[in-house]
Amino acid sequence: MKYYKKILGDRIYLSPINTDEVDSYLKWMNDESVAVPFGQYHRIVSSKNDMKWLYEPNSDMHRYAIVLIKDDILIGNISLHNIDHLNRNAFIGIFIGEKEQRGKGYGAEAIRLILNYGFKTMNLHNIMLTVHADNYEGISCYKKVGFREVGRLHEWIFKDGKYVDKIYMEMMKRDFGV
Repeated sequence: MKYYKKILGDRIYLSPINTDEVDSYLKWMNDESVAVPFGQYHRIVSSKNDMKWLYEPNSDMHRYAIVLIKDDILIGNISLHNIDHLNRNAFIGIFIGEKEQRGKGYGAEAIRLILNYGFKTMNLHNIMLTVHADNYEGISCYKKVGFREVGRLHEWIFKDGKYVDKIYMEMMKRDFGV
């Protein structure tokens, strides 16, 4: 597959999405370990038609493939979305789709890259994310990068027969050191 090194890190780079990789995204959106924290496991994703977001992103979104530098292998996806240029804020969404690549720090590196891009290139002031309270690995990663919890919707998400809180976390430009 063809990728472009738009935002280069030490071990990964962020590339514009290659829609030829739709089969990888179909696999990930049907993988419970990816789709549940992403909030998509309740949806049936069985064809390219179900992947409209891959082919037609919203105008208020910058979406990138997370690719290993070493072998140019796609391992996940990260985006800045709900971008509000007037108020200079946005949200981050991320997942590492390939199970064997999780827990290796690639997510944290991708987040640092997109934060740097968002704050320096796009001149954003505040970047937020949401995470399910039972996504302990995600929360640990976000805190390691410097996000802090700023709010919580109690018992907001119903999954596996119980309610889970939805946590809001943010990073301000000044906190990122820019």
